[in-house]
Parts: sequence; structure tokens; C-alpha cells
Amino acid sequence: MNRFEGRVALITGASRGIGFAIAQRIVAEGGSVVVTGRKQDALDEAVASLGSRAVGVPGRADDAQHRAAVYELITARWGYLDHLVNNAGINPAYGPLADVGVDVMRKTLEVNVIATLEWARDAVSTGLLGSPARPGGSIVNISSISGIAAAPGIGFYGVSKGALITLTLQQAAEFAPAIRVNAVAPAVIKTDFAKALYEGREAEAAAQYPLKRLGESADVAGPVAFLLSDDAAWITGQTIVIDGGASVGSIL
Repeated sequence: MNRFEGRVALITGASRGIGFAIAQRIVAEGGSVVVTGRKQDALDEAVASLGSRAVGVPGRADDAQHRAAVYELITARWGYLDHLVNNAGINPAYGPLADVGVDVMRKTLEVNVIATLEWARDAVSTGLLGSPARPGGSIVNISSISGIAAAPGIGFYGVSKGALITLTLQQAAEFAPAIRVNAVAPAVIKTDFAKALYEGREAEAAAQYPLKRLGESADVAGPVAFLLSDDAAWITGQTIVIDGGASVGSIL
């Protein structure tokens, strides 16, 4: 498939893990990608692996100057943007809500929710995304299953990801019809980011899922690519749960 031939996608937090897998999928289907990440070395390695249709810009997701630099690069190199994936996120606290400091809560919301909104607003306000001359613009926000169910140990992260689902609904309403906005809510994916949730107990963790394994980054990249593409042209405001069947539940 070449669903992204001639198209440009921006993926935040894409030097590794889920973001990198999404970038790989888009490049494999003919697209060009701009990827961001906090660490220059990891970003350089990712870009080298992705090939000539990839470019990286290092920086923090919640840094306005970084966002401006990314959109200046896109403007200079292509003059348009077709797809935005808000993947960058943090979880600096582990433990019950009662133990989470106020400063940590503020930082989590700043990166996971406010910055996600700012990336989208800047993409639209610059005229890069949603231009009448380029129909088919789309955004996918990377939420989490912790945003739709209780998640002991990462409760405030779940609060921020729940807010991201509501943000997706609001953006879908306000950006239509020029831009579609959807989200995905993965369960535990085998990445460095989620190691604390499975390291040393992977078999036990995987046993909780009907499909009897933890997710891989590629398990998220496929649904994201679908939501970005024209195959999902009449889908907006939705959150796809990617959880190996965990939400099926059972009364037996």
C-alpha cells in the first residue's frame, strides 16, 4: 500500500517506541515524516533508520520555541502538513493519587494535554494543516487505556489521558470538516516507557489479556496509520481501544 504517497506527517516523541513505529509505517507506505524527541542522539539514530524521507527536530513537546522551529522547517521544506500524531507524553509519578505532588501533576498536564492542544492549534493557525488546497488532513492523539479505566500506580497519568480523549472529541467538532481528529488508547505496550508495568513479570502481565501477550509498538502503528489515512475518511471523534482484549471482561 502507498496510502501516504506525497503526504507529510509530523509525529511527536518519535525517536523510539510507539512514535517510531508509526513513523516507520508511514514511510513504508510512501510518506515523508518529521519526527521529534528530547534526545539528539536517539533522534539521529531514528532518522538514519527511517531513511531519506525523514527529518528530525530535537526538543521538548511543551516548548513553544521547539514547536515553532518544527513548523518553520515544515513550511520551508514542503509548505504543507497532512497528518499530525501527538505521541509525546510523560509519566513522572508512580503511586497512589494521594502521593502525587502538585508540581508533578501540573507538568503531566502541561505535556500530555496542553502541549497536545498547542501542536494542533499551531498546525492549523499556520495554515499547514487543513488547507482547502489539501483535503484529507488528520490528527491522531495517543491516549491510553488508563484514560478509560482505573489504573492503580499511574492514576494521574490516566487522568491526563482521559482528558486527551475529551480533547479529541472537542477538536473533532471544532476542526471539522477540514480536519479529522481521532485517538487510540493502548494497553501495556512493550516499550521502555512502560517497562515499570511489566519488567520482571511479563508472563504474569500477559496472562491478564485474552490474546495472552503484551502489545508491540507495531500493534499501535497499524490502527494509527488507518485513522490517518483516507481509509478512515468518514471517521472522526473516535477513540480506538488497543488492548489485546482486556476490556472484553468476563463475569465467569
